[in-house]
Amino acid sequence: EKGMMRDPQATIGNLIDKAKLAYLGYMDGEGFPVVRAMLAPRERADIREFWLTTNTSSRKVARLRENPKASLYFVDQRFYRGVNLTGTVEVLETPEAKERIWREGDTMYYPQGVTDPDYCVLHFTAQKGRYYSSFHSEDFEV
Repeated sequence: EKGMMRDPQATIGNLIDKAKLAYLGYMDGEGFPVVRAMLAPRERADIREFWLTTNTSSRKVARLRENPKASLYFVDQRFYRGVNLTGTVEVLETPEAKERIWREGDTMYYPQGVTDPDYCVLHFTAQKGRYYSSFHSEDFEV
């Protein structure tokens, strides 16, 4: 459908909730963009804030601490729709943050459980976005 989305919160929220993966973009140490496939966010507040799990020891965590600017991309492959959110990432290691999004079965990734030092939370806050659908794209504020 051409033209402005009537309700970006609903349209984009729905796409995000159905996505199996999220793609996180950030800059490497030499200023080149890197994209990583991530498990879908564990939680979101509207289409502005997202909480994802990752390994504290990962290269992306080191890079995001140096440069928190990032993007989060979600795609609906069946209908060739996508949304790119641009914002910043905060790396959280507090017990509150880790308990908030911990799920049974996460020991597969973090053998020591919720207090595993190699488990941390990425808190992504979007500032703006771009939505692609039906060979058409549009920018939106969040």
